[in-house]
Amino acid sequence: MPIVKTVQDGVAIVTLNRPEAMNSIDPESNEQLLAIWEEVSSDESIRVLVLTGAGERAFCTGADLKKTMPPADSAARQVFRAGTRHSNFGTLQTDKPVIAAINGYALGGGLELALLADIRICSENAQFGLPEVRVGSIPGAGGTQRLIRAVGQSDTMWMLLTGERIDANEALRIGLVSKVVPLPALQETAINLARAMAANAPLAMTAAKRLAMTGRELPLAGGLELERQAFGVLRDSEDRLEGRRAFADKRAPVFRGR
Repeated sequence: MPIVKTVQDGVAIVTLNRPEAMNSIDPESNEQLLAIWEEVSSDESIRVLVLTGAGERAFCTGADLKKTMPPADSAARQVFRAGTRHSNFGTLQTDKPVIAAINGYALGGGLELALLADIRICSENAQFGLPEVRVGSIPGAGGTQRLIRAVGQSDTMWMLLTGERIDANEALRIGLVSKVVPLPALQETAINLARAMAANAPLAMTAAKRLAMTGRELPLAGGLELERQAFGVLRDSEDRLEGRRAFADKRAPVFRGR
């Protein structure tokens, strides 16, 4: 299978499983990724998603150009034909927290895939790049939009307009990743973080993520108003009451997403 999904303790680990091809994305793995993303998003037993690549060399190097042929349909038909699902993984969204554990190269579409994550952790051998301008193209799966929101204008323009790679330490400096760890510790670090997050109240995590992602596009006053409303909606939830009881009882809370 080009992509492997395992689930344990509320954490789904989705692994790009084509190490012989640097975990590049061919049509089969793209379709499987879209389907798995929908499964994870709709499964209430899954609270956190960890996205990673098999092997030690690459997280993902983007599209497998040897297997990716030009589409039969025109661009207009792909975009505007009614009843068709968009096949670009750059449009994927989920309310679940997503952690990218980046082992090695994250280039082109691979970096765009990592940018879908809320938190990115990488190994010391990681390298990042959007080389599309060097071959007459642009990042077409969210790279021009998500990178600038993640790291700011100057560093985004450097990467977009030069096509140069940056290493793990530079990625940490500009805020593209939150942590750099030795390669043998990468999976454990990401999974431990995911398990800790999975123990939190799922409705509260969904609300916090939605507010942060929506609020960054709004004036401060609008974001604060959304926050006030969300706080009121959550106030009487079972999970919020359970959190207070557990604190009073000096025990770990058991959240049910209610």
